[in-house]
Amino acid sequence: MKAMKIVVCIKQVPDTSEVRIDPKTNRLMREGVPSIINPDDRSAIEVALRFKETTEAHVTALSMGPPQAEMALREALALGCDDAVLISGREFGGSDTYATASILAAAINKIGFDLVLAGRQAIDGDTAQVGPQVAEQLFIPQVTYAGDLQFSDDGLVVTRYLDAVEEIVKVKSPCLVTTLAEVAKPRYMTAQGIVDAFENDITLFEFEDLKDLLNPDWIGLKGSPTSVVKSFPKEAKGLGVKLSDLSTNEAVEVIIEKLSELGIV
Repeated sequence: MKAMKIVVCIKQVPDTSEVRIDPKTNRLMREGVPSIINPDDRSAIEVALRFKETTEAHVTALSMGPPQAEMALREALALGCDDAVLISGREFGGSDTYATASILAAAINKIGFDLVLAGRQAIDGDTAQVGPQVAEQLFIPQVTYAGDLQFSDDGLVVTRYLDAVEEIVKVKSPCLVTTLAEVAKPRYMTAQGIVDAFENDITLFEFEDLKDLLNPDWIGLKGSPTSVVKSFPKEAKGLGVKLSDLSTNEAVEVIIEKLSELGIV
């Protein structure tokens, strides 16, 4: 039986607990900020590795970014991915989500796939657009917000977590699934895995490697239909009011009064 080919899209992102915004450009200041694998993507890696353990799937980690994104791919290899591909080149710089998805889709087609996994969204952008756009570029079905994935005889059974609602979807491969960070707790790297990761080669896809699969007018900064007007960190919520020594009825009255003041009830 042919082994399933799984491609996991990952992104190296700045640790947002230490992020800063450039007041002149309104863009993230990445210099001096530690980089990590996007949390949702780490869970996608874990899902792929669990499939590998039960189905002997072949797992490829794929990332687009500057040369230093190689470190995220080395970590993916240390976790257990079979190989890794870095997409990097000046022509790709400044790509928005649509252009990024076009480039990733071209690379995925070049690699070959049965299943594409990606995190729901990246913490440095929070758009949740790239995964679905990749699926559209590949002309394959997609399931987003996956909190659980299981193989069935004719495809995948995916449980989607949508706020207070759970939705179960059956989908046939090839397909793309975006995962929540909660879908699986990522494993730790092993010492042998780290050694192996730095002994293995990482495949590099530059523009010349993908140009026959791309429309050059729709990549990079010039080919991006959207642009970043302003970036800003999430604002911290104000302190709440703690109520104590109240009976149940008294607490209900206080809550209703506050909701009335806010025009909610």
